[in-house]
Amino acid sequence: MLVNGVPGNTINAEDRGLAYGDGVFRTLRMQAGSPVCWERQFAKLQHDCNALKILCPSALVLSSELQQLGKIQPDGIGKIIITRGVSTRGYAPSTQSEATRIVSVTPITAYPADYAKQGVRVHVCKVRLGHQFLLAGIKHLNRMENVLAAMEWQDQDVPEGLLGDISGFVISGTRSNLFMFRGNILYTPSLTRCGVAGMQRDRVMDWAKQHGVACKVADFRMEELVQADEIFLVNSVFGLWPVRELAGYRRTTHPVAWKIQEWLNDERH
Repeated sequence: MLVNGVPGNTINAEDRGLAYGDGVFRTLRMQAGSPVCWERQFAKLQHDCNALKILCPSALVLSSELQQLGKIQPDGIGKIIITRGVSTRGYAPSTQSEATRIVSVTPITAYPADYAKQGVRVHVCKVRLGHQFLLAGIKHLNRMENVLAAMEWQDQDVPEGLLGDISGFVISGTRSNLFMFRGNILYTPSLTRCGVAGMQRDRVMDWAKQHGVACKVADFRMEELVQADEIFLVNSVFGLWPVRELAGYRRTTHPVAWKIQEWLNDERH
């Protein structure tokens, strides 16, 4: 792990990331010592930093540090955390604060191979995401809603939970973006009020555009979701998981998800 470019795993106790969750992060795959889909990942990080008025480190600095750690752990999971840095007590940040950057690479998480092909069972979470338009779509450090949601179940055969918002609309998984395929149209939830706009979500929407498949960003509820022909989840670590069981929804084949999955596996896209 590198903290501001220096090997170590400690930060100042007065760092605003610790005190207030004042920062952003990205989680990504490392292959052969280099970050996968780096340009897309950095663009997301930079966007989120700009939205919170945090100075984003350069792409060159961050990629160099990931590659430095990638020499030790060539195939793993990279994580970048950018906080607003150390400041005096109080919510209002100091104009003198300098951003803190934390870069790490850890061993890759091993998931059962059948998750990618046969699909996964998904828990419907009781936690509801609140609305905050200024934070919607941003991968900020305030993730307590996701933490509480992930505590709702302990079944090791259920790797993900589904989150809705306070208005009753389906939003995402606890750590993934959601898509449904219905009537030859691909749908993904609107993230204008809450949720995180992940990099893989953008890639799936690019797949739809390149293959002439209509893709709509829309509000929809659970009763509409379970009528879908296919449902799948995406994130940068596990790629794409079809959903085989969710509430009253059951599917054993996932032809569209499998096509998209194959396309996503090519990091050039």
